[in-house]
Amino acid sequence: VAAEARDIAIENNSGSRIEIYWIHPQTKERMLQSSPYVYNGAIFNLNSYVTHAFEAREMPGQKTGLCKGQGNACRSGYFTVNEHVDQVIIVSSDWEIDHTDNVSIARDVAADLMSDCERIAKKSLTGKTKNITTKTAMQVIESLVECAEGKVAKEIDVANEEVLFQERIRTTMGDHWENYTCADKNMTMTEPKDQTVFFDRKSGKRLSVDVMLDRPASKIHVIRNFITKAECDAMELAAQPRLHAATVADDKGGSRLSDNRKAKQAGISVPWGEEAQGHPIAVLSRRVYDYTNFATGQNIEHHGQEDLMSIQYVGRGDVEAPDRYMPHCDGDCKGQPHRDGGRFATMVMYCVVPEIGGATNFKNSAVHVKPEVGTATFFSYMDNDGKTDKGFTEHSGCPVIKGEKKIVTQWVRKGVDKDNRWDSWNTLGIKYDAMGD
Repeated sequence: VAAEARDIAIENNSGSRIEIYWIHPQTKERMLQSSPYVYNGAIFNLNSYVTHAFEAREMPGQKTGLCKGQGNACRSGYFTVNEHVDQVIIVSSDWEIDHTDNVSIARDVAADLMSDCERIAKKSLTGKTKNITTKTAMQVIESLVECAEGKVAKEIDVANEEVLFQERIRTTMGDHWENYTCADKNMTMTEPKDQTVFFDRKSGKRLSVDVMLDRPASKIHVIRNFITKAECDAMELAAQPRLHAATVADDKGGSRLSDNRKAKQAGISVPWGEEAQGHPIAVLSRRVYDYTNFATGQNIEHHGQEDLMSIQYVGRGDVEAPDRYMPHCDGDCKGQPHRDGGRFATMVMYCVVPEIGGATNFKNSAVHVKPEVGTATFFSYMDNDGKTDKGFTEHSGCPVIKGEKKIVTQWVRKGVDKDNRWDSWNTLGIKYDAMGD
């Protein structure tokens, strides 16, 4: 399993030049990273990995040839990269190594906020320490809570403003990424951040999984050899007489044709009664739910879920309106609570891939998936607390320029069952029997 990368800033306030060495975890050999040293007052930026250890070492003065430690000894300090972000290492003049990160900074801010409120509370008790009544104690507690709430609210407002600003930058950059990557016919697939293995209990095979994004509410995985040729053939055969123009959700709870989505599709009901006999569509569908539970930790069953969807795109060259699917989210993707019965995960399985085009592109996560026959792209957009993704799984099907693209898609819902099927809700997520007249 690959280690997690972290950006580290090393601030030299020691009064001397310093060198930064990486410490080999097995041999303990020191390897110079600072090429060759960091001046006093300078900041050295380093990209490393969680658990990696380093030594900061003082260098002798250029004029005196001496260090400033006791007996002119050269001083050193050590630090280890942790799992947090925004890590800053400060080497002070007394050679204390101060290691800060987003968590320690938040803790310090909280302590500062509470110290002000504590001061106010203590002041209100001046002269009353011998005769504190229950009423007085409650008043002090209420004033302490009121003070803390006010200060925390201000900090949250500032933080939210910064988050919104960064989100706007991210989505703007995502729009540029979308235009660039879909237009680049030679664009390669994004490198995975990690790898894992999924054991398919039905076939007994271990499937290789590339982890492209791994956030609590936003996961993107690419699974090798997920769908077989026999399963693809069964889906295509079942879909052939049912293919029709693909639609998108409208603002009235229904669906409509749209220039944003050019393709043919057909919903295929899963023959669960033939699963024991090895029906390829039922076997495939079971694998989808097994993987969904593996990746998300949920306990999703097939009862009440949407049909498997066969979707087909045809390349017609660089035309004005090619077969494609513009950027969209399959479920809620604005960070709101998940609505019961709504989608929370998607599996896209590639049966036929085009010669040019047809990639699956996640513009806000800088993840570009080139389709390969038999491969699947899985993505989920809800965390274990029921909070939805904030746009990281917004995706598109890039234009198919040459050849055909045939995929099988399963949209997975949470909150459906035998009595509350997926079609009990409209496309706005409102249950029909709750709409009234």
